[in-house]
Amino acid sequence: MEKLKIKYFTDRISHLEYIEGKSDWIDLRASEDIELKQGEYGLVPLGIAVKLPEGYEAHIVPRSSTYKNFGIIQANSCGVIDSSYCGGNDMWMMPVIAMRDTVIHINDRVCQFRIFKNQPELVFEETSNLEGDDRGGFGSTGIS
Repeated sequence: MEKLKIKYFTDRISHLEYIEGKSDWIDLRASEDIELKQGEYGLVPLGIAVKLPEGYEAHIVPRSSTYKNFGIIQANSCGVIDSSYCGGNDMWMMPVIAMRDTVIHINDRVCQFRIFKNQPELVFEETSNLEGDDRGGFGSTGIS
């Protein structure tokens, strides 16, 4: 079992919890009230800094209800935090674009994360031909 050291920047958000058997994604919460007008970009502070285990990275994505509840989309689609972002002031944030006027309140669940092992070192070998089924190119299911 891996351990994550968590620093909370406020006592106004619920602490992280792992719900066994329900999902291996962990909800993150806004640590400040944020008001955005349609079209505005903003950073939603998540109120935590994390010391990830060596060789791991965190992926932050919106919850399935984030757009419905807040009208925001994550500006970078998926945020990736590597294990070097682990200092005492390295608060996690979610970059967002408001698609409508919105208010996000302290402790609202706005996104989720999980950790992944880092990709192994890769060697790229150039070839003029790849063996395997030709599915017909991008956007094709391979069925005529």
